[in-house]
Amino acid sequence: MSTFDDDDIELDFFEEPETQEAPPRRRRRPAAPRRESQGPPMRPPTGAVALARLVGLIGIGIAVVVALVFWVGACQGRSRHDTYASYMEQVRAVAQSSAKVGRQLATKLGASGLKLADLETSLEQWSQQEQQAYDQAQQIRPPGPLRAVHQNVLDALQLRALGLAGLASTLAQTNAKDAAAAATQLAAQAQLLTASDIVWTELYKLPATRTLEDLGITGVVVPASQFVANADLVSVRSFQIVYERLRPASTGGTPSGLHGNSLVSTVAVSGGKSVTLSRTQPTTVYVSADLAFRVVVEDSGNFQELNVPVTLTIQTRSKTLVRKRQTIAVIQPAQQQTVSFGNLGADLPTAAYSDEAQVRVTVGGVPGEQKLDNNSASYPVFFSLSR
Repeated sequence: MSTFDDDDIELDFFEEPETQEAPPRRRRRPAAPRRESQGPPMRPPTGAVALARLVGLIGIGIAVVVALVFWVGACQGRSRHDTYASYMEQVRAVAQSSAKVGRQLATKLGASGLKLADLETSLEQWSQQEQQAYDQAQQIRPPGPLRAVHQNVLDALQLRALGLAGLASTLAQTNAKDAAAAATQLAAQAQLLTASDIVWTELYKLPATRTLEDLGITGVVVPASQFVANADLVSVRSFQIVYERLRPASTGGTPSGLHGNSLVSTVAVSGGKSVTLSRTQPTTVYVSADLAFRVVVEDSGNFQELNVPVTLTIQTRSKTLVRKRQTIAVIQPAQQQTVSFGNLGADLPTAAYSDEAQVRVTVGGVPGEQKLDNNSASYPVFFSLSR
């Protein structure tokens, strides 16, 4: 047997070309997508978005805080204004009721036929009313900055109560035969009433007004309260006249001495022009909306006169067209006072322009007045529409 070396056998028909490894394929990087012209903008980085949101939230927070501050401030301002306004309304009620008593006193002192007992009773009643006003004012709770000056409201009311009580007591104890001494004592008591007005104005109204201004509170008015409207009404001379009237009033007599008033002149004022009326010759009066007649009255006696009535009448031959009345509260001897009857243009009817009219003025008599022929006058006039 022959042996064959395996190495010598070559089988060519099974030979294949030598395999070569293909070079590695290059990986293609994907192309970036094309941006559409109308596509959404590229998103900013995440950190920028957070920062923008934070800034926006901070801005909104600041706006809310500022709005709240203004809102709270406005509410507090309204609340403070309402507090002071409410307080002043309570004080105003007391002030008006107290001042009304002062007007009643002035009317009583000037009334004809005044009797001593009636005056004493009225004074005692008014003193009680002022004491009640004092109690009412004590119940008012003023805002903190006004607590100190509110005490002066109480002081003014107390002075009025004491003054009225003192007048009543003086009338009850004074010797009725000595009018001068009685008047001096009465005037001394009445000084408490005058002082009450000073306390109210100087120690309450003015300081309270300044406090409101300092606090920036507007639209709130501090009320006034004037008890003695005319200082002459509570003077020694005035009380002497009143006291002299008290005695004849109870016995049916008349005041002694020279009493009375006289009519001095009457002037028509219209459209800024004035003309003095004549008692003998007709006067043409041009009428505008502000037509007024100013009547001058003089105390022609030796005594002070109180509550002097003055009446103005406009009439034609057929009827009375206008009738008005004013009162002079007090007039001193030899003193002249002017009484104005205003805004008569609207009151004149058509009949006033068709014929001659008469303007008649009458000054009412006072107790003890004997001479009355100089108290009145009649003036012929022609009314014409203002040119």
